[in-house]
Order: sequence, then C-alpha cells, then structure tokens
Amino acid sequence: MDYLIIKWLHVLFSTLLFGTGIGSAFYLLITTLTRDVRAVAIVASAVVLADWLFTATTVVLQPLTGFWLAHVAGFPLDAAWLRWSIALYVIAVACWLPVVWLQMKLRRLAQRARRENTSLPMDYWRYFKLWVLLGIPAFFAFVAIFYLMVVKPA
Repeated sequence: MDYLIIKWLHVLFSTLLFGTGIGSAFYLLITTLTRDVRAVAIVASAVVLADWLFTATTVVLQPLTGFWLAHVAGFPLDAAWLRWSIALYVIAVACWLPVVWLQMKLRRLAQRARRENTSLPMDYWRYFKLWVLLGIPAFFAFVAIFYLMVVKPA
C-alpha cells in the first residue's frame, strides 16, 4: 500500500482515538459536575458506547498502522522518538484500560441512582476521582506522542 494512504490511516485513527477520548472525557466530566443524575446516566452510557465503538478499535489499529508506516517509511524502530512514542502509548493504554472499567461502574451507579431517584452515591465520586486521575497522564501521553510523531526529534 502507498505510504500516503498508510499515513492517512494512521492520522485518521489517531484523530478518532484522541478525539473520542478527549470528547468523551469532557462530556462526562462536565455532566458529572452538574450532579444531574438523569444527564449523568445518559452521558455515561454514551461514553461507554463510544469507547467500545471508537477507542477500543483504534487502540488496536493505531499501533498496527504505526508499525506499518515506520516499516514503509524506513524509520528504524530503535529511533529514540519512536521508542518514546511506543512507551508513551503503552502508558496511555495502561491508563485507559482501567478507565473503561471505571466508566462502566460510573454508568451502572448513575443508572441505579436514576432508577431509585437518589443522588450519585459516594462510590460514584470515588470512582470518578480515580477516572480523572487516570485520564490526566493518558492525555499528556497522547499530546507528547503527537509532538514526537510530527517533530521526530533526533
């Protein structure tokens, strides 16, 4: 396959991965802070669905297109910028995996609170804090990866 097509796929998947992640995180964060249980239950459900449809697929496709692109372009896999990109990607995904589990817990707790017509329980807030804490390094890891991919510093 042509280098530019592979590069386009890699950029497309990175956009879907990062865009879905940052968008989902923003909406769940903002909605949770309103404490509107009905809205939180709806948004948490949408976030979980988006993660399974977009994030889970691109988490797999992104490194595949990255290695394919590096191979076609002739980039050595031991280049420092590429090694750092891979390490940061592993960190970001290691943060994302528990985030998916946390989002499913948040969804379940919000749906239960909605059904029972109660406020979000303390467990929700405990899981939410952890969700935020895991999102921060993942966000900065992806920002750094974008920098490394574009600049390719020596």
